[in-house]
Amino acid sequence: MSQVVILAEKPDQGRKLAAPFPSVKKEGYLEIKPCQVFPDGAKITWAIGHLVELKNPDEYKDEWKKWRFETLPIIPDHFSYKVSKGKAKQFKIVKELLKEADEIIIGTDPAREGENIARLLIMMAGAERKSVKRLWTSSLTENAIMKGFTELYDGSKTIHLYHEAQARQISDWLVGLNASRLYTLHLQKKGIRDVFSVGRVQTPVLKLIYDRQKEIENFKPEPFFELQAAFEVAAGNYTGKLKGRFKSPEELFAAVGPEIVKGKMLYEATVKSAETAEKRVPPPKLHSLSTLQAKLNKQRKMSPSGVLKTAQSLYEKGYISYPRTDSQFITEEEFSYIKARIGQYQETLSLSFTPARLSPSKRFVDAKRVSDHYAIVPTEKKVTQAAYNSFSGEQKAVYEEVIKTALGMFMEDYVYDETTILTAIGKNDFISKGRTMKKPGWKTLYQKETDSPDEKADLQMLPKVAASEPAKAEIGVKDGMTQPPKPYTQGQLITLMKTAGKHVEDKEMREALNSTEGLGTEATRSGIIDTLLMRKFIEVKKNEVFVTPKGEVLCEAVDGTLLSKPEMTAKWEVYLKGIGSGEKSKEVFIETAKKFCYTLISQAGESMEKLQVTIPPQQETRAAICACPACQKGSIMDRKTFYGCTEYKSGCKQTFPKKLLGKSISAAQIKTLCQKGKTNKLKGFKGKKPFDASLVLKDGKIEFSFE
Repeated sequence: MSQVVILAEKPDQGRKLAAPFPSVKKEGYLEIKPCQVFPDGAKITWAIGHLVELKNPDEYKDEWKKWRFETLPIIPDHFSYKVSKGKAKQFKIVKELLKEADEIIIGTDPAREGENIARLLIMMAGAERKSVKRLWTSSLTENAIMKGFTELYDGSKTIHLYHEAQARQISDWLVGLNASRLYTLHLQKKGIRDVFSVGRVQTPVLKLIYDRQKEIENFKPEPFFELQAAFEVAAGNYTGKLKGRFKSPEELFAAVGPEIVKGKMLYEATVKSAETAEKRVPPPKLHSLSTLQAKLNKQRKMSPSGVLKTAQSLYEKGYISYPRTDSQFITEEEFSYIKARIGQYQETLSLSFTPARLSPSKRFVDAKRVSDHYAIVPTEKKVTQAAYNSFSGEQKAVYEEVIKTALGMFMEDYVYDETTILTAIGKNDFISKGRTMKKPGWKTLYQKETDSPDEKADLQMLPKVAASEPAKAEIGVKDGMTQPPKPYTQGQLITLMKTAGKHVEDKEMREALNSTEGLGTEATRSGIIDTLLMRKFIEVKKNEVFVTPKGEVLCEAVDGTLLSKPEMTAKWEVYLKGIGSGEKSKEVFIETAKKFCYTLISQAGESMEKLQVTIPPQQETRAAICACPACQKGSIMDRKTFYGCTEYKSGCKQTFPKKLLGKSISAAQIKTLCQKGKTNKLKGFKGKKPFDASLVLKDGKIEFSFE
């Protein structure tokens, strides 16, 4: 009797993998009863994300606990793993099941990190010598799962993904740990008491945002002048614009004279040409994760991590295909089942149209351009009205967008006529553009979405005119100021990471970055933004991303080093991809990362000597609450766990608690207390019984008043 154990990534995924089979719930796993696919039955167990992680520095050597220059770089002789905190119970269950197994089926997410989670568990359980098979499916519908279990890969086919994940994990640990300690210590020497997290992907991304911010700050607006005209012909009126911008009215009129002169507004004009061309816009491509994140951030201001989390939840429910994909193509197999369910998808969104084409187009269907995963598309699983009504607003937004791109494959192009009229005043040609819609095609799916500003500008209704037709013209000068570039939005950041090669001067490195889809991967880009937010290097205001003073300090500190440039990540990603395909060595990569840590230490020393820190420590930038009532010199500040005076180094001992008898005391209440000596009645103090009271300040101490 053969004992089969299936490893899932999370409990939900484990339940999905068991759904097509008769099963019984046990503690920490599910037992599949004997069936056609598993004649002797099987057991499905799961990680809870990462059950296993790399050890901390101090778990190798005590001397690595304290952050000191002398201990850098920190490079263990070998890398060891430990069970993640709070996950020992589930690990024990998984370990015992794996030890009993005759065959292990890896059923974690079909990607690099999923492979890493499973293989580390197998290693930590001492089960590496056992037979390993790999379930590889981009969908969690029952049909897809059944098909996947009958077409299992041999474990050797995907083990290189584990080696790739290991190389990335260990090298990021080395660079992140050493660089973070190195720059934190250097900046502490400059008087900044803060911790600076540095990483090979997050830091170049931060630097790209910083460079845009500096570009905006250093931008010098310049005046510009344009010449516009309102024309009147037999069939009606329209407006036109002279090509080009001028720095002054004098320069403008020098260019358009002698036919057009300053001070004269009315002229005789002639229609030089009127051409109409039919334009066709094909339906939008299917979505990869990055394009889905960018679209929903632009349209609905959803954060990239919110889009990924929502898409993952729909995938785990079996409604959409695997979301962490970089492909925008599907195979004929997916096209076939989507075609068979056009009516089902229309019904879900209350849409109605007759499909215009039912054969696959290379714009969407190309097996050669699908590697590990195809584009994000709806699965064959029907979303009932009750299920759809139970979706959150975010789930509806993601599911609707995925369905719309899938339905777009069967719709006509958006077709319009674009008319361009050239109207001349002497030698000066004024351009007028307009468009007339002929067929809405796929655009009917997106009726609620607004056109871009460029499209709106082109929507002028033009009258019918003929070449050589006379026109009356009234000219006007439009003046304005050149505008700085705008800050990146969160969605643009995702696209920026994907196209980071555009910001690299070296041709070879630019091509390398472009070939690996830029900085990070589909699965990690939203996490990089979250990390920068969490570590207070960036902040988001109305969906626009700004670098904080802390982030600016780090960017100035790493400026000029490899850590500030996308080039290093380009080299790493190219090599990592080679490890994943079995062509490159994990060991060579890790050795290169070790050498890089030594380079970093010498580079940082040189750059930090030149660094002039202009931004004061973060805690000193906080706004004062009020003047100190005790010393009258200092200010009362929020000190995280209490309120205290800035003159504490000079001996002022005035402090106030943030919590008093179970009640939080706000900065506004402290301000009132210091300035008026007494607060209003506050509710919710907890003594032997709950009570309400005012706070009174007497000789620097707080007392209660029950008046």
